[in-house]
Amino acid sequence: MRNKIGRIIYCIGIVCIILSLSLCSYNVYDSLRSYYVSKHMMSEYHTLKTSSGEIPDYVLNPDMEMPEQKVDGIPCVGILEIPSLNLKLCVTSTFSYEYMKKLPCRYYGSIYKNNMVIAAHNSWFHFGRLNTLHNGDKIIFTDVNGNSFEYGVDAIEALKPNSVEAVTNGKWPLTLYTCTLDAQYRVVVRCK
Repeated sequence: MRNKIGRIIYCIGIVCIILSLSLCSYNVYDSLRSYYVSKHMMSEYHTLKTSSGEIPDYVLNPDMEMPEQKVDGIPCVGILEIPSLNLKLCVTSTFSYEYMKKLPCRYYGSIYKNNMVIAAHNSWFHFGRLNTLHNGDKIIFTDVNGNSFEYGVDAIEALKPNSVEAVTNGKWPLTLYTCTLDAQYRVVVRCK
């Protein structure tokens, strides 16, 4: 009887190891897939126009909608760069879980109104390393018209998943966020 229980526990252990390896393999595959999609999207993205010394439209009308460019059918509002993490990613104009599998998404607000929130998955090639940023690290957002907005990391917080209002109602002009690996908290990077 004791030997039979030992074999059952052994088999359960083997099944658990196989399931763990499968889950780990899928996560690595998903992360690499998002990396290649991001790289492809960046190669297809082109700035619509560059500043020619005149006053940009968003200065004259900060309430204007952010212009979009479709890249492979996905509407994008600009490029997010985080030099210290070696990241340069297209940002979609709206949030959806389908878009977020591929790119960071504008979750809330506008760069012109100084209240934009960008969300992305916690993968190595997206926002998985946000928690390693330091105060003062540079963050750059460039809209589709070529207007560039430069920020520095001001604060890094860990919030509960239901703290949506705390993420969107901040005094910071740009906020980046993702979930922790265990999905118990959200890593929130405030930039000004």
